[in-house]
Amino acid sequence: MQTTRKARAIGVALLSAGVVAAALTGCSGSSDKGSSSGSAGGTYTFWDPYPQYNASSDWNKLIEQCGTDAGVTVKRTGYDTTDLTNKALLAGQQSKSPDILLVDNPVVSTLADAGILTDTKENGLSTGKIAQNILGAGVQGGKTYGVPIGANTLALYYNPKVLQAAGVDPASVTDWDSLTAALAKVKAAGKKGITFAGINTEEGSFQFLPWFWGADADLTKLDSSKAEAALSLWAGWIKDGYAPNSVIQDTQTTSWQEFQTGDFAFGENGTWQKASAAQMGAGVITIPSESGGAAPVPTGGEFFTIPVQKDTARYKTTAKIVECLSQGDNIVKTDTTLNYIVAGADGQAKQLAADPTLKTWIDAVGVAKARTGDNLGTKYPVISQQLWTAVQKAESGAASPADALKAAQDAVDSKLNK
Repeated sequence: MQTTRKARAIGVALLSAGVVAAALTGCSGSSDKGSSSGSAGGTYTFWDPYPQYNASSDWNKLIEQCGTDAGVTVKRTGYDTTDLTNKALLAGQQSKSPDILLVDNPVVSTLADAGILTDTKENGLSTGKIAQNILGAGVQGGKTYGVPIGANTLALYYNPKVLQAAGVDPASVTDWDSLTAALAKVKAAGKKGITFAGINTEEGSFQFLPWFWGADADLTKLDSSKAEAALSLWAGWIKDGYAPNSVIQDTQTTSWQEFQTGDFAFGENGTWQKASAAQMGAGVITIPSESGGAAPVPTGGEFFTIPVQKDTARYKTTAKIVECLSQGDNIVKTDTTLNYIVAGADGQAKQLAADPTLKTWIDAVGVAKARTGDNLGTKYPVISQQLWTAVQKAESGAASPADALKAAQDAVDSKLNK
């Protein structure tokens, strides 16, 4: 996920892992890379969206060690997610990009489209063991522009006490009809049904996409009957009192706070709430598709990318550093700390062996989709904005799902066909 949600999610993960939070400042681009020209020695720069990590953190130590293993020094700077994107674009335009950029996955297509990134054929990064659906966020125009650090995504947390009191077995929730029937039973028992983030930001689109894709809808056809079915589901839950009106303004954080009251049967949220959910005794199931089975969910998480450099000989050493950070036991440890799922089967197996409760999340990631996938690339932000606008209209009753989605598709067509 991007911008504010990612900053909060990473912050929660770091705090739960006991990492000391501290902001780092300052970093010049290629001017302090030294004179290594790709050979042993010299300094390589690395920008990431984790300002919470200080110089004594395990993350920073791992980066330093990977640099040492590659025969160089790595100078790392952490920025806020939005600030990082802006600085990366400016640095690329000035030919002062760092050697490594770790960016939120929807940003990859933006940077690639701006000509700032090298693809894996140019830089030599290996992608063979990475699940294709997770790698998809870094693919544009048939080229791959980085490798994922891991993936987080969404599922349905449930309160077993609320469901038991309502006579609902969570295993019975397998499709939209059975979920809605469960919500009706919960309401009849005097409790609250489901909470989610329906806010008019990327968080709203992120949370709506499992239902949108779960109806087999396509982001290039926002006004399809399948998309209407998904939006009608959410709007119907609000109208029938199964979801509170507050979802219209709820972020993923405030929605989670509502679930934590103990009054709700279900709460749609992500891997980053796993530790908090365990503390309150909540369970988790995959989000169901309309007709059954796990719905495709959007992938969150960052990508290691290698920006364009004047000295192309640097790429070989840069790739060594990235592969040290993104493969083997290093990535398993990092992703476990961040409440991410490893992007490859081998790492996932190690995570599952260490923590069997991750099975639902690994299953969810297995059917996940990249928001910028299907070659949407930089079209996605335009589509997403109109999608969350349509969701808002339908949630509030300002427009029917069909009319809201028709207006959204018209707006997308107008913006993209200029």
